[in-house]
Amino acid sequence: MGNFNLITIIIIAANVIISYKGFEDRAFFEKYKFNVGAIKRGEQFRIFSSGFLHVNPQHLLFNMITLFFFAWLVIARVGQTKFVIIYLISLVAGSLLSLVFNKNNYHYSAVGASGAVMGIIYSAILFDPWMQINFIIPGWVFGIGYLLYSIYGMKKQIGNIGHDAHFGGAVGGYVTTLIIAPRLLQTDLTMVLVLAIPIVVLFVMQKLGKI
Repeated sequence: MGNFNLITIIIIAANVIISYKGFEDRAFFEKYKFNVGAIKRGEQFRIFSSGFLHVNPQHLLFNMITLFFFAWLVIARVGQTKFVIIYLISLVAGSLLSLVFNKNNYHYSAVGASGAVMGIIYSAILFDPWMQINFIIPGWVFGIGYLLYSIYGMKKQIGNIGHDAHFGGAVGGYVTTLIIAPRLLQTDLTMVLVLAIPIVVLFVMQKLGKI
């Protein structure tokens, strides 16, 4: 089965090991989670380390299952090394957008691989826009819809969810994939532009002070 790729298993294992360390050791969790105040005090490593921690086993399981089902497609198109690059840049991009949108909230904290996973999902959709999500929804419809919902979630502060990290991760995956595979700009330019719509919407809303 194509999903069983060594690098995917290694990333999942790293998430499981580090997350379970955090479940058992609260001091470890607090030291490495994303926290705006701590990052502004110079602990920039949290931008990266927080992407391997999770709130609970359910949070971890959801992210890792999602990664498992999308990673193989990206690996098949760009190889393991470039897949890892997309994953890590998406992780950092998710954290950076969270930092930008919460820069004045020194108590804001977050954990999870959601930004990195969303970057892989968006990368997979770029490579196969008509892939079926839940056997029904075309990938490109899901991608645009999810990011528009993320913008709404960021604006309305819906739930205890890092909507900005999800969005930042998707942007990281989108941009990095196009840099790694610029052929997509020639073979499927229309879909590349369509998938950029939520990114443009967020940029415009931010400039207008609507978010």
